[in-house]
Amino acid sequence: MPTQDLTILTGASRGMGLAMARQLLGPGRVLLCLSRHVNPELEHEARAAGVHLEQWAQDLGDAGEAVERLERWLHSLHAPSISSATLINNAGLLPAIVPLQDCPADELSQALRVGLEAPMLLSGAFLRATQAWVDAGWQGERKLLNISSGLGRRAMASQSPYCAAKAGLDHFSRCVALEQAQRPHGAKVVSLAPGVIATGMQVQLRAADPQRFPDRARFVDLHQQGQLASPEQAAAQVLAWLDRPDFGQSVIADVRDAD
Repeated sequence: MPTQDLTILTGASRGMGLAMARQLLGPGRVLLCLSRHVNPELEHEARAAGVHLEQWAQDLGDAGEAVERLERWLHSLHAPSISSATLINNAGLLPAIVPLQDCPADELSQALRVGLEAPMLLSGAFLRATQAWVDAGWQGERKLLNISSGLGRRAMASQSPYCAAKAGLDHFSRCVALEQAQRPHGAKVVSLAPGVIATGMQVQLRAADPQRFPDRARFVDLHQQGQLASPEQAAAQVLAWLDRPDFGQSVIADVRDAD
């Protein structure tokens, strides 16, 4: 009988990604983390928990190598021993918080590559490889979870690269959900906004020049009023959404809309 749940997680070296990785270190799991840096503490915790953990140091601004490696790795697994397969595209990048005309071209390109191009490429590899399992008779459940943002659904000055990447994440999720709905045993797809979280990204927003970032005061207020979720709280909410029996019925979702 299948005994292992497979999860692939990007951006797992810090913040909510690291918190999710730690919460996924449970019995009967295989966890693959793709991040710029390997986390030695996470490796130690996985060994102590007896969990199969793999960590790949990968710059997702250049995802081609990771995509090929992921597809090969998935094909190498013994699919009958896998009960479910999930890809969580969590990695994101916040470039300079300035009007578009002042945003350095290299930062803009990197933000779109990490925040949109890499998730699309990795999702394609994940779906291709696991579809081969399905075609061979595998009956497990497949889930694709993209970590979006309220800023993908609401425009904000001096945030155009990040907003565009997250809006693109939402819309490509809609497209893939339509595609998968046409397939027997298709993957379930959700693009989920995790709320406002006390991470390094929030520190960047609060430190921005108010003359160039008109909404800076809003993020300062959120911090001062204690309205930021901890990475651990946010991770728990995201993983709880992933476990919902109705996961995938609403492709565009927000943890704050939980029943």
